Amino acid sequence: MTIDIATQTALIRVAHAVADAARPETLRAFRSVGLEADNKSEDGFDPVTIADRAAEDAMRAVLRRERPDDAILGEEFGHQAGTTGLTWVLDPIDGTRGYISGTPTWGVLISVADDTGPLFGLIDQPYIGERFAGGFGVAEMTGPQGHQILQTRAARDLGQATILTTFPEVGTPTERAAFQSVASQTRLTRYGMDCYGYALLAAGQVDLVVEAGLNAYDIQAPIAVITAAGGIVTDWQGGPAHDGGRALAAANADIHAQALAILKEAAGD
Repeated sequence: MTIDIATQTALIRVAHAVADAARPETLRAFRSVGLEADNKSEDGFDPVTIADRAAEDAMRAVLRRERPDDAILGEEFGHQAGTTGLTWVLDPIDGTRGYISGTPTWGVLISVADDTGPLFGLIDQPYIGERFAGGFGVAEMTGPQGHQILQTRAARDLGQATILTTFPEVGTPTERAAFQSVASQTRLTRYGMDCYGYALLAAGQVDLVVEAGLNAYDIQAPIAVITAAGGIVTDWQGGPAHDGGRALAAANADIHAQALAILKEAAGD
């Protein structure tokens, strides 16, 4: 889909308005005494809080006002059809486990996509006050240190790399073993970053993020931000990752190729 400059500008403005609407809803309950979480999973723990639902309500209200004909895909309230060929993909709190634990690694994820994938995205961390934006020629972050241009790290050997993932188990036993095959060859492995790990990659702080079991709303905004900053995000076979599943996010083509070769062999499919 070809999008003219005026529409690009409008979409960027609306994305920031959506993020602005979500911020107070997420902060209202963060680190509050007695915050409760419901469990959405029948065979594990997949928490959702009043803040997740309130934030997505606020985000959808902005889109109803500003972009009523676009489709919406949100974690909490599902899919709403549209007629423009554009879909807003929303995760009101990515990292709810971190949110209910009081850690500042969760974030609000917003992207606008066509049928080829995300075109523009935001990773917003309300508590720290950092916002990472990418797409339509934009690659920037704003926060306590002011405005900065996003640029991923230059190529380096895998043995000098830092790799992130959210859960030590990563996914299935096979997926965990594949992750460990890559991580064992890096210099430093860190866990529990949620979507903030992708923001750190876009900001040039780390080299790789490897995850599995993702949904579209977990990965589309990070894809937009990382790609705009010069990085690469694919699945573990080197194909598109915007529908979710397994994701390999890399700072550059060289280290992506190194990690991808290991994942392909170790995953065995």
